[in-house]
Amino acid sequence: MSWLQVRLAITPEQATYWEDTLLALGAISVTYMDGEDQPIYEPDLGTTPLWSKTHLLALFDQQDHNQASLEQQLAERCAKDALQYQIEQLPEQDWERSWMDNFQPMCFGQRLWVVPSWHAAPEPEAVNLLLDPGLAFGTGTHQTTALCLAWLDKNLREGVKVLDFGCGSGILAIASLLLGAQHATCTDIDPQALEATADNAQRNNIDASRFSLYLAQNMPEKTRFDVVLANILAGPLVQLAAQLTQHTRPGGQLVLSGILLEQAEEVRAAYTNDFDLEPTQIKDEWVCIAGTRKMHRA
Repeated sequence: MSWLQVRLAITPEQATYWEDTLLALGAISVTYMDGEDQPIYEPDLGTTPLWSKTHLLALFDQQDHNQASLEQQLAERCAKDALQYQIEQLPEQDWERSWMDNFQPMCFGQRLWVVPSWHAAPEPEAVNLLLDPGLAFGTGTHQTTALCLAWLDKNLREGVKVLDFGCGSGILAIASLLLGAQHATCTDIDPQALEATADNAQRNNIDASRFSLYLAQNMPEKTRFDVVLANILAGPLVQLAAQLTQHTRPGGQLVLSGILLEQAEEVRAAYTNDFDLEPTQIKDEWVCIAGTRKMHRA
């Protein structure tokens, strides 16, 4: 099967109209891409922003669409907004296999592996976390997740109770349980994240009695944990410092990530009164900050 790919340069305000238009023309998929190198690191809570210069990539089955006819339809629609577009033929290939090949087993620390379902575990006797890329953030490929997994591999003690705050796919909670944690509490603002966490826990044969799931607004306020993990964003980490501190028992450990290197000092400043903080761990432009809650703090 061969394909035609349409690339259309738009503004965020035009996104919904052109996504609907391309689908109406017969596109089987529409993808949003960054039109320039302008990453969005920290959107406002509850928003899903687009880049100021966004590209739409639409895929058409060439068996059903003649390139000349498709180009004529696009030219007519793009003319009034003076939009730029390109049409190119893509070589025939196994798209599913190509996508799957991008995700290989990954090792974190000395004993922890994250393994997609279509791969055999490279080290069957290691701690193998089975996880496929999906809707919720967190597959181990991002530097912040990798930093947290490496910390868990090195530092997590058996029998502890863990809070995964902003759990996403549940990767940090599940890794903790596989590494010997007694129980993990998972919370997120997105119901899909909790569904993904439950599915991934089941895939890894984690008994349902060993983890709890809460939407953020339903999270018990006064529960304390031996280890608190929060891989979210720097702004919310600063705003939530009192809450995350309250959830960490005196002598307990806190692990924070989702933080850019230039944001590290601001985050450290928000926790330094209550925690003995370790040196900041850095991976590319991202960091992980960990520490132990001071015993004299109530």
